[in-house]
Amino acid sequence: MKKSSIARTVISLVPILVLVGLLALDISIFGSDSILGASQISLLFSAGICVWLSMWLFKTPWKEFEAAIKSNIGDVTTAIVILFLIGAISGTWTVSGIVPTFIYYGVKIISPKFFLLTACVICAFVSVMIGSSWTTIATIGIALMGIGKAQGFSDGMIAGAIISGAYFGDKISPLSDTTVMAASINNVPLFSHIKYLMFTTIPSIVITLVIFTVLGFSHTGTEAARIDTYTTTLGSTFNITPWLMIVPVLTGIMIARKMPALIVLALSTMLAAIAAIIFQSNIVTGIGSAITEGPLWKVQFTGIVETIYNSVNIETGNPDVNSLVASRGMIGMLNTVYLIICAMCFGGCMKASGMLHHLASLILPFTKRRTSLVASTVVSGTALNGIVSDQYLAIILTSNIFKDIYEREGYESRLLSRAVEDSATITSPLYPWSSCGMTQSTILSVPTLTYLPFCFFNWISPLMSIVIASAGYKIFRKKEANG
Repeated sequence: MKKSSIARTVISLVPILVLVGLLALDISIFGSDSILGASQISLLFSAGICVWLSMWLFKTPWKEFEAAIKSNIGDVTTAIVILFLIGAISGTWTVSGIVPTFIYYGVKIISPKFFLLTACVICAFVSVMIGSSWTTIATIGIALMGIGKAQGFSDGMIAGAIISGAYFGDKISPLSDTTVMAASINNVPLFSHIKYLMFTTIPSIVITLVIFTVLGFSHTGTEAARIDTYTTTLGSTFNITPWLMIVPVLTGIMIARKMPALIVLALSTMLAAIAAIIFQSNIVTGIGSAITEGPLWKVQFTGIVETIYNSVNIETGNPDVNSLVASRGMIGMLNTVYLIICAMCFGGCMKASGMLHHLASLILPFTKRRTSLVASTVVSGTALNGIVSDQYLAIILTSNIFKDIYEREGYESRLLSRAVEDSATITSPLYPWSSCGMTQSTILSVPTLTYLPFCFFNWISPLMSIVIASAGYKIFRKKEANG
């Protein structure tokens, strides 16, 4: 490697080291509250360092940075709207009694010993069916959080089980955009890609389910009196009825019919709002009357609007139950949106400066053998999630960096697509500052660093990819003579 190239690679590390150092400092000082502004400042400052170094040393024109930032932010606009609608669903599904009904029946039906296992399996099934970890976590995941809390499990354990199951589906579902992206970018037929994924995914989920089963049986459980208190409190505050399940059922039907996510979330919000007026009229009236006076329709309209956009706290007489039925609304997603935009700015600057390309040169010495090649791919996909803060960018960049290397070494493209999926897709929710980490943390109201140790599937999958590569199972070289 030439001296100039080495120097440029070293310089490319500077913004990364600055970002990691600032984020570590943010978390040590502000803890989970770093999402309120400190992390955003760190991302923008690191982006500024990247721009300054690149314009000063590499003479990169500002227009390239501006174009990359616009492109990156443009790519996540749909995700931002989805986030706001998820906040709206959080409010309407809670006030309408849907989430309280899930909790009410869930704590009675699901045995605490099998709760973590059940939560993971349910989320895995739903995510495979709909192809979206975000939607799974934002709907059934929220309800399962309430059930788990009522049964005395820690927030981290519950969120870990939910996220593990949801990302199992996000990884292998033919309806998942990340699955389609990883296959298409690497020119692998979709179902060939999914079939090849099973060799690493099935062992990973089996080990994950065994761990959650053991944790469930070692759980001391919540005494029956406490569960009775939860159900009694919920029953006296909300009109608990199976009829409320019509909304989730209709939402599931819309998803199964492959309707666009934005339309599904918007219609689900409207259905839940109607259900709130029908089944929880007193609660809606109470929320509205705290803001305005006048005829009933005006008060209830105000209550529904407040439920959709604002944080709502319903007084049940029990502090623990109050936390279960509190909702964020659209306004609760603003900090996450703020962070996503700043993360996209940093990722755009790193891409426009060419620094990501030069960082890739550090990997080349480790790609001479099969195991080291797959391990390098996995490490890169995982690291890029933290660097560019977005799983889609991580999938694209990792595939682009390694495509020629796999071709040169004579390995099938599906080996690359699998290694990318095992890393870039799965590890995305493990970074507090990534779009997925911020989103899941916000939806579940659990800090990323709290649930991170319990996302066993997300930890095991990248390691399993390396283990299977080391074993050489179902890994073939192309029949070519050029080397």
